[in-house]
Amino acid sequence: MADVNLRRVGIMSVGDMGAGFGDVLRQNGIQVYTCLAGRSDLTRLRAKEAGFIDTPDLEALVGQIDLFISVLVPSEATQLALDVAAAMIRTGARPAYADANAIAPQTVQKIEAIIRDAGANFVDAGIIGGPPRSGYSPHIPCSGPDTAIFEALGKHALNVNVVGDRIGQASGLKMVYAASTKGTTALWTELLTAARILGLEDALRAELGEKGIFADQQRSITMMPNRARRWVGEMEEIAATFEGVGMTPKILLGAADMYTLVGETPLADLTSRDPKPTLDEVLTALQKRLSR
Repeated sequence: MADVNLRRVGIMSVGDMGAGFGDVLRQNGIQVYTCLAGRSDLTRLRAKEAGFIDTPDLEALVGQIDLFISVLVPSEATQLALDVAAAMIRTGARPAYADANAIAPQTVQKIEAIIRDAGANFVDAGIIGGPPRSGYSPHIPCSGPDTAIFEALGKHALNVNVVGDRIGQASGLKMVYAASTKGTTALWTELLTAARILGLEDALRAELGEKGIFADQQRSITMMPNRARRWVGEMEEIAATFEGVGMTPKILLGAADMYTLVGETPLADLTSRDPKPTLDEVLTALQKRLSR
């Protein structure tokens, strides 16, 4: 990796993941910027707690930074790239742009074209794990022909590794990994809900026992409802990834349907700062939703 002087990073948006990135980077010598125009009170609180510097608009943001990191819901990734590219063209500022969203290789390649047309370097990235915090970083794969500036984040307490020299490889890794975690959680949510409706919950527990993957998935299900609406788009991106290599998208489209169902329950309105529901509360909410 070439020696890169990375001093200022912009992050959009400041959800739990973005705030975690910003907080860790700030604690390790990086000035962290964002744009909070139109954002919610909770987002503003996260940004304040993590020490973000707010800018009035994207033009001001791109003019201040060396690297822009996009980390938000998959459905907003392309529009953000279009908006940032337009701000680059208007201002002449050309910070490197890293897309760290949960999107398919095909999607990230389209975003690369948008950013490169604006004259900026583009890095494909992914996040495998929870939000960074002091003493912990998720695995952050990256790929592309020039990843040096993103690799420099590794000097500031983030766990970055290069997985290839092609745009789409880092995103592809995120997709297949998330299929094994969030995709599996969707399946377990569905089967446990079905067992309850069929009056077979106790019988199923007797067959499965209370250890191993069953215990792990029960915990995963209770942590999922407030994320379910965001995960719909991620499952759709994974489905597109599989379809892009000639396999069926239907399995993960089914997972998207499951998270859509969870998103229609009151539990999906919880924030990350609310207490987590119990497994019984999740299954009860789904049973009520299905009985309408």
